[in-house]
Order: sequence, then C-alpha cells, then structure tokens
Amino acid sequence: MILADTPPNLPPLRLVWDSADFWMPLAAGLAVLLLLLLAISYWRLGAGRSSHTLAALVKAVAIVLLALCLLEPLFSGKHAKPGANEFVILADNSQSMTLKDPGGKSRGDLLKDAAGHDSAWLSQLGRDFDLRQFSFDSQLHDAPDGFDKLPFDGKASDLGSALDHLARRYQGRPLAGIIVLTDGSATDTQQVEHVIAAKSAGSSAALPPIYPVVMGKPSPAPDVGIDHVDVTQTNFEDAPVTLAAEITTSGMKGKNIVAEVLDESGKSIQQNKFRVDADGEPIMARFLVKPDEVGISFYRVRVSQDGELAQFDHPETTREATLANNTRMVEVDRGRGPFRVLYVAGRPTWEYKFLHRSVEEDKQLAMVGLIRIAKREPKFNFIGRAAGNANPLFQGFNTDTQPDPDQSPEYDKPILERLDTANDSELKDGFPKTADELFNYHAIILGPVESEFFTEDQMSLIREFVRKRGGGLLMLGGTESFKNGNYDKTPVGDLLPVYVDQVEYPPEDIRLGFDLTREGWLEPFLRLHPDENTDLSRIESLQNKFQVINPVRGIKPGATVLARATGPNGINMPALVEQRFGKGRSAALLIGDMWKWELQRDDNTNPDFEKNWRQVIRWLVSDVPDRVTLSADPSADPDEATGALKMSVRVRDSSFSPLDNASVVLHITGPDGKAMELHAQENAKEPGLYEAVYIPRVPGPYRAQVNADGPDGHPVGQARTGWASDPAADEFRELQPNTQLLDRIARETGGEVVKAADLAKFAAGLPLKKAEITEPYVQPFWHQSWVFLLAIACLAAEWGLRRWKGLP
Repeated sequence: MILADTPPNLPPLRLVWDSADFWMPLAAGLAVLLLLLLAISYWRLGAGRSSHTLAALVKAVAIVLLALCLLEPLFSGKHAKPGANEFVILADNSQSMTLKDPGGKSRGDLLKDAAGHDSAWLSQLGRDFDLRQFSFDSQLHDAPDGFDKLPFDGKASDLGSALDHLARRYQGRPLAGIIVLTDGSATDTQQVEHVIAAKSAGSSAALPPIYPVVMGKPSPAPDVGIDHVDVTQTNFEDAPVTLAAEITTSGMKGKNIVAEVLDESGKSIQQNKFRVDADGEPIMARFLVKPDEVGISFYRVRVSQDGELAQFDHPETTREATLANNTRMVEVDRGRGPFRVLYVAGRPTWEYKFLHRSVEEDKQLAMVGLIRIAKREPKFNFIGRAAGNANPLFQGFNTDTQPDPDQSPEYDKPILERLDTANDSELKDGFPKTADELFNYHAIILGPVESEFFTEDQMSLIREFVRKRGGGLLMLGGTESFKNGNYDKTPVGDLLPVYVDQVEYPPEDIRLGFDLTREGWLEPFLRLHPDENTDLSRIESLQNKFQVINPVRGIKPGATVLARATGPNGINMPALVEQRFGKGRSAALLIGDMWKWELQRDDNTNPDFEKNWRQVIRWLVSDVPDRVTLSADPSADPDEATGALKMSVRVRDSSFSPLDNASVVLHITGPDGKAMELHAQENAKEPGLYEAVYIPRVPGPYRAQVNADGPDGHPVGQARTGWASDPAADEFRELQPNTQLLDRIARETGGEVVKAADLAKFAAGLPLKKAEITEPYVQPFWHQSWVFLLAIACLAAEWGLRRWKGLP
C-alpha cells in the first residue's frame, strides 16, 4: 500500500509487510491483550479523569509501535542511483560577495565556511551523485578544486547567463539539480527572465531544479551609494545639462552626506549636502553643468558621508560596506554641428537681418541665405526697348563699372543674392533642383516668398526633404506666405501644419500680442529663462507689439499650437504651429513682423529675441539625422556576454536612401587611450544597417568614431558617440541579498531555497528527490531510530504523569 501522499518531486513510498502471515495473529493478539489490560488498570484508578485518559493514550501509542515492529514492515520506494546522476554546485565569485554583515564575516567567507573542501554535505553529495563544481561572475568557470581559493573579484554577477550555459552544457544528460551559493545580486536580470521562461515553456534546454543558498543577512554594514544617474539635456546653448543622481543609504539615518560632480580631469565642479531622515528612502541630488566644448564629455558623480571624502584616496580607511557603488560616470553629448540651415526669401526683409545676426555667433549653426533682390520681368514689358536683354537692375551703371552684358542676368530671370555660402558653386543656379544639393541642409526657413518662386519639382523636393530626409521646415509669416503665397494645393502646402485654403482676415490696424499655449510652455525651446516669472514678464512685454499675421482656416490633425496671437474683441489666432511629417517636422510662424520684438530697445539689440531665434532653429534641427549615424546600446542577444554593446551604424546615400555594400570601420578609444579598429558587418534584414559587437573590458570612458565609405570608395561621412562603462556600480547597486529573485528561480524550476545551516540535512534527502536514473530500495520500519525513540518517550511520559499525579 502507498504510505502517504508525497510531493511531486518525490517517488511514492510503499509499506510492505515482511513475514506478516506468521506474526500478524500473534502481534495483533498481544497488542489487544496489552491494550485491554491497560484500560482495566486505569479504569480501576478512576475513569473519567483527564490525566488518567492522557496517560493511557500515551502508553497505548507505545504499545502499538512495539507491536508494529513485530510485523517487520518495510519501506519500499525509489531513490537516485548512486553516482549515476550528475549534480552541480555553483558558487558566486563576484565582488558583491566581499560585502560584510554588521560585525560579521563577508559573504565570501560565509560561502567558504558553508562549502569548504572538507564540508560533510559535499562529501555526502559526492557519494550519491556525480558532483561538478563551478564558479561564476561575468563568465562561467570550472572549479574542480573547490571554492576555498575563490578571490571574489568578478566585475559582474551573470547568474542568468551561468544557469543558461549549464542548462545547455548538460542538455540530454541526467542532471538532478543545481545548488547555487550566492547573494542573488544578478546583473543580468533579463537573462534570468530568459532562462526562467525557457523552463516554463518546456524547452529541451530547460533548467533542472535550482536550490539557492542565500549568502548574507538582510542588513549589511552602513553604506551610501548611487543607484543611477539620469542625464537631461537640450540643444540650447544657455540650457545646462541636468544630472539627477538617485542616492541610496543603509544605516545612515540622522547623518549628513555630500554629493559632488567631477569633470573628466578630476576637478570638483559642484557639491550638495543632504541629511538622511530615513534609511531606504532615495535621495535625489541634482546638478547643473555646462560643458565647455561641443561634443562628448564625461562627468563623475560620487557620494560619501560628510567629512569622509578622503576615503576615495585611501579606500582602506572606509567604514562603509563598499566604495564600489559610491561613484557613477555619465556621458554627455553636446551636439555634433554645424547644422546647415537654408533661408529663402522673395525679397530683402528685416526678419533676415535680425535672424542672421542672432545665429552668426553660434558655432553649431551655419545659415545660408538665398534672397531674391529683383523679380524677373515679363517679356512684353521690353518690346522695343533699347537697353538690350539685361535686367533693368543693372541699368544706370557707368561704363567702367557696368558688368559685361554677356554675364548679366537677363531681363526675364530673377536676381538672386547668395549669402554665407560654403563655396562659389553653392546655390549658383538658385534653389536646389536635386536631392543631392538640398539634402546637404538640415533645415529650410521660408521667408516671404510665393510658391511661383519654385518649380513643381522643387516643391516636391522640399516635401521629400522633410518626409524622407527628416529635415525641418519653418515658414514665416508675410505678404507672400501661406494663402497669400498661393501654397494651397501644392506639395509645400501639404506638409504645412495649417490649412491655407481659406482665410478670414482680422480688422486692419489691429495690435496683436504673443502668448504661449499650455503645450508651448512645456517646450524647452520656447522658454528663455530659468524662472517662470521672468518668462511671464517677457511674454507680457510682447502684448500689442505686432500688426501682421497670416490667418488660417485651422490646424491639421496631429498638429500642435504652441503659441497664439491675441488681440482685442476676443481675437485669438494660431501664431506658432508644428507637426511631425514623415521623418521630419514642419512648423508655421504666422506672425509676419516678429522683427519688431528686436526694436523694443533703443540700441536695437535684444538678447531675448536673439536667443529665441537660436533656440527655435536648434529645435528645428535637433532630430535631423546625418548620412551616417552611430549608436551604442546594450546587446539583447542572450548569447553575448553581459556588458556587450551592439554598435549600430546606419549609412545613407545622397538621397538618404539606405546604402548597401558600404565599408564601415569603427575606431574605439578606451580609458587607457589605446584605440582599436572594428569592422561593422551589414545586417541581412535591414538595408543600410551595419552592426558590430564590442565588449568593454576596463571601467571608464569610451569614445567611438565611425568612418563610412561608399561602394566606390568615396567617403560618405563620420559619426561619433561615447559611453561610460561602470560594471562595479551595477554589481553593488543593491546591498541586500535578493531573496525574492532566488525564491522565484527556485519556485519556477521546482527547487527550493535552502538555509546554509540545513545543507547537511538537505544533502542527505536529495537522493529521494526526483532524478532521471533511479533504483528501488527497501528499508525496515524498525530500523528507524525515531520509532524506538517515540516509544520510549511515550512510556517515559506515562510514567511521569503517574508520578506527578501520585498514581501507583
């Protein structure tokens, strides 16, 4: 018969009666006789008393147990065949094992005490299983000599990766389970989720039962550390970079801590002090820094108890659990520039003058102007004229200064002025006619210029500039813009964020103000001052300032009104509207005399006006891609080592279509200043995408530059990026053992969490748990020591009760 229900991972136990036919009548008769005598004796002493009943029952249990032994019952079941199944011991060798409990040993010392070479439970496992021992940090290592000499210097705790490698290595082999000696501070939680999911899905490479043994106590020694640092930055020159560090503390209640930012040379830039009111509650430390140079910069944020900054120079003096989590390095990218902006206008305007003056000192902006200074004249106006075919703009020059008639623009062609071009050939033939020419710019600003200025192909090219190239387009208000410029039902009109087919003009001689909407106040590029009151005063100063506006029928779906023009009698019209269009964005500034803002000061210089234009243009080009882009992101491939980076390079041709068969070479410079060359391979699924994997080996700042050449060998472009490698900070992000993660791993794989003190008892019972190769076993019931101990205890208890109550 089955003795009892057993857990799913245990084979059923059966009770078999040996020699039952001979002993059954004798044992039963003897037991009944003894129980009858016991009942009579206690009945004579006085039935009904609880003490008498209890003593009788206790002695009856002893009689039944002794009678059962006469029947010679046997336990029959299955257990793991000795030496046939494999079992793995996996020990954590990462730096987090060096953490010490308050007044106690480090987690590594606890591991060595629990799993030393002479541990009895390991010897027991060695007799029952084919035992294998491994250690892990960022990689899995064989440990045939045990764990007594583990240095605990690993830069990461890749628990998920180690379990995955073991599952693959022992796939198809009789692996009965894995004991994991760790604190649970896994640095590859995504990989842990992956191996758990494989077990739940019933994968052939699924994990066997996992038996975690938690090293360390819930409360480590006093410590202060940085969980993470968030970097917030904009493209605007006066907006500093915000570094927000989340500080965690343990055992620091009531003490003061100091946080500081250092530049790449180690110079302290800022310091903030905080008081710890309660442990476990994060403290946010914010710093505002402004890099001196454009490009990639690195900053180091570190925290310490107040008055103990010297511990960073003398780590041996620290009183914290660890210094590895006190410092975080972050990367700041202040732009790639210069961004090229094409300004097009049908006539000279005040707006261009002040706009050009606003951006001429910005090293990241380069504005090229194409301004028509004379329209072409219809041929019929020149019938019978004696001046020839030259444009009348050049009439009146004297003989010495008059240009060569063969080189003068003809009368039926406009006169265009090119300003701040990169070379003599740029815009020589007017507005670009091909994508190769136009796509060299990052943004286009259309001043007052009618649609007839462009050919139909050129307007379609502008549309593709925004949609495909990802450029920015801004149309300014004026007498030749929007509806007045006949942009309705044109490719340019299609990409504008407003409808220009119908308009209702406001009354003449009206004075308008400029006010930001709720969405506008949320845009950093429209806020010029760090405090709200100053910006509110600026907006107030613009009331009744403007007189020219291009009214529109409405805004298109998906567009956002960032500012409105307000006036008397409830006039409230869109003034600044933007929308995403394809890969780029388009915007409409409907006020036509924005330049009057500049004239509100006597010297005609207004820092707010100039800063506003710079920020608007920076916003217009902020997301515009170059022909070559480079990004470095953590690899999502579970087969890659933790910390591996996927270097992704996208290469486009002159029309911004994906470019195949390019030569892409990465140059990566590490903290030691040494550069290495890496060739990116073309992605088979996405055209124009080239990828390479890089694994940082040394903590510190890294810079990468990519050079891309086309199939013909001509350079396509360059791109740069950077990142900070700080694996030790991730390793010590959590100081408390992650018991929740270990409990989940055990539960999902069919194992259990084991206490270090119970390892000997656990190892003795492991052969009875589920295993692939088993053999039957038989064990006599009366060979169990607990049977006789229980019988003796019952007899002693009955005797004690009788003595206590004074019974004979």
